[in-house]
Amino acid sequence: MRYDEFVGQVQSRARLGTEGEAVRAIHATLETLGERLYGGEAHNLASQLPQEIGSYLEQPVINESFSLDEFFDRVSMREGVDLPVAVYHARVVVEVLMEAVSPGVLIKLLDQLPDEYNKLFQSGSRGKM
Repeated sequence: MRYDEFVGQVQSRARLGTEGEAVRAIHATLETLGERLYGGEAHNLASQLPQEIGSYLEQPVINESFSLDEFFDRVSMREGVDLPVAVYHARVVVEVLMEAVSPGVLIKLLDQLPDEYNKLFQSGSRGKM
């Protein structure tokens, strides 16, 4: 998937007014996800994305375990939006991410995350704002 296609899909599905808002949602979500991944998994995931997007996964210098609720809190803080909006945007970004990477990389990604994160990666998990 190309950069403009990824950003456009997020912008359209999340009903965001500008490309900049979509990029902020992508950046906040993927940087936070990158903080949660270990052992080169962020790099493996990033390698299947456009460089401009994949780089967000590799920005964190500290990798740590945290809950799904903490994940959403961090996305909210980074994106500068209220928590319910951040949850919605993160789910949209992950939905597009799942379409952009191979099933094998997605399986390895999910293997690193606690079961509670499955809710984030379930198809149709976006719900309504």
